[in-house]
Amino acid sequence: MKCTLGKEERLKSRKLIERVFREGKSFALFPFRVFYLSGGLPPHIFLQAGFGAGNRNFKKAVDRNRIKRLTREAYRLQKHPLEAHLKEKVQPLAVFFIYTGKELPDYQTVSGKIGLALQKLLKETDHVR
Repeated sequence: MKCTLGKEERLKSRKLIERVFREGKSFALFPFRVFYLSGGLPPHIFLQAGFGAGNRNFKKAVDRNRIKRLTREAYRLQKHPLEAHLKEKVQPLAVFFIYTGKELPDYQTVSGKIGLALQKLLKETDHVR
């Protein structure tokens, strides 16, 4: 199984991102806030993820980019159970992770919390349909 996060797996469409925030559901798992939308997505979308960090707590773009890079890497390595579950149910999912903490995290923290968030997403998408 390839551990990649290709172009088609990134949530980049501004319209779709706005829909995820407006119509989707969310939950908090400190230091992340996770927004997701599981139904009514375009047919070409299977599993797409977006990542963000606010400039209120991190004034320097270098810090925000580091947080997003760590989050992407943790997601990339741990997404496979969620991906397999969605393929089994033939269910699309768009998800957006926002880092809300106030301090620069280390990779261990980010990886652990992303793992928990993906497990929670797995349970949440299990109840849909």
